[in-house]
Amino acid sequence: MAEVRSFAPVAAPDARVLILGSMPGVASLAAQRYYAHPRNAFWPIMSVLLDLAPDTPYAGRLAALRRARIALWDVLAACVRPGSLDSAIDETSIVPNDFAGFFRRHRHVRELYFNGGKAAQSFRRHVLPQLPDAAALRLTPLPSTSPANASYSFARKLEHWRVVTATTD
Repeated sequence: MAEVRSFAPVAAPDARVLILGSMPGVASLAAQRYYAHPRNAFWPIMSVLLDLAPDTPYAGRLAALRRARIALWDVLAACVRPGSLDSAIDETSIVPNDFAGFFRRHRHVRELYFNGGKAAQSFRRHVLPQLPDAAALRLTPLPSTSPANASYSFARKLEHWRVVTATTD
């Protein structure tokens, strides 16, 4: 099995919110874009929350996140995982991203939202114990936008995700 690596963060200097996935899936890695799988609900949800046209190009979507002071990244910098499922991540291969460095560069980020349980679990296990001011962070798990999370309808996912923009106003 090959190691997979995540992308650089998308973040304006004045970001206040950080959305964290676990690791990009196969479609995202192939496209070199966050949430590239056509059935992933992340961008449709962000389109509603940020009042974007559904066909907004990727660069425009990223710019809209930055304007809304929302940063986007993954908990894991690297891991071994066949396919796209979080459950397939080899726990012994996990290398977390440099969050101490991220928080030094983005001092206003205190609200963290996790796209799914694996992202929240990995952050708590591999990142939180190393952060000196972890108590200052508000950690909120949200339902995964992945098509694998079929137990949640789009409307139900959207209702949970509304909290993200409520904190950036």
